Amino acid sequence: MIKGDSWKNEIKEEVSIKQGYLNSEADRTVRVRIYGERGFLTVKGKSQHLTRKEFEYQIPLADAQDLLELCEKPIIEKKRFLVSTDNKTWEIDVFEGENNGLIVAEIELISEDEDFETPHWLGKEVSSDSRYYNSSLITNPYANWQN
Repeated sequence: MIKGDSWKNEIKEEVSIKQGYLNSEADRTVRVRIYGERGFLTVKGKSQHLTRKEFEYQIPLADAQDLLELCEKPIIEKKRFLVSTDNKTWEIDVFEGENNGLIVAEIELISEDEDFETPHWLGKEVSSDSRYYNSSLITNPYANWQN
């Protein structure tokens, strides 16, 4: 989670994302994403603690738009902000639509035990809380949570 707005002073890039799920079962998810003006198809395996196999392929934008129409609803809409700290890039997702108000940060590491600097704007750790998984937000949007 994020605390405060000071991360906004460190933004390097911003992109709009729309994504949906053709399959969102626990053992695997199949995601369609429009990232800016590019389309992607992603298959993710079952999580093993904080690690899982992921395969991502760029597809034509028109195909991604058509595939989004086949996805479970709602479609996840968010703005992604890239913030660099200590030679690492954080992805900060600011959700819109039924998940408006949810802001989370993610960092890709080489391994789960890799050391990294914790930015001062980083809040509560939620990586193991499945409610925050994008694939869960389609069935239980943030607007429905009793915070």
